[in-house]
Amino acid sequence: MFRSLARGCVAGAAGTTALNAVSYLDMALRGRSSSGAPQAVVDKITTKAGVPIPDGEERDNRLSALGALAGIAVGVGTGAVMSLLHRAGVRPHPFLGGVLTGALAMTLTDAPISALDVSDPRTWSPADWTADALPHLACGLVTYGVITSARGPAAASGCGRRGRPG
Repeated sequence: MFRSLARGCVAGAAGTTALNAVSYLDMALRGRSSSGAPQAVVDKITTKAGVPIPDGEERDNRLSALGALAGIAVGVGTGAVMSLLHRAGVRPHPFLGGVLTGALAMTLTDAPISALDVSDPRTWSPADWTADALPHLACGLVTYGVITSARGPAAASGCGRRGRPG
């Protein structure tokens, strides 16, 4: 089980890198600014937990860093969950598994945004949804791809022997 968790964490880190790359590419191509939602979520969570980020010159930097770390935690955690499900025998087709993994990461990201009234996804434009969905799809495809490829081609399809040869 430890190896599955480790594999999932590595897969989630790779998926998070893909998500960041797609997001930054979108920002570069369209000239859009980065989202302030991660920082706002962290600010609301820490305030509700009674550990607000102190005011001062460095506050914005801390919120930015904590928002990024929260995103990494979501990506790594998503990879760990999906790897454990894969280990338990839940093995959809690789593309479907990637889409489901991306949907899980997107849900884990967007649910707090909505629940904490940082933003209302019901008011998002199609461009907003696309800017959110495509990076999460990339994250899911890479994460699930790493999980399934770690055991070779037979693991990707759910076929073949389990365990090591020999």
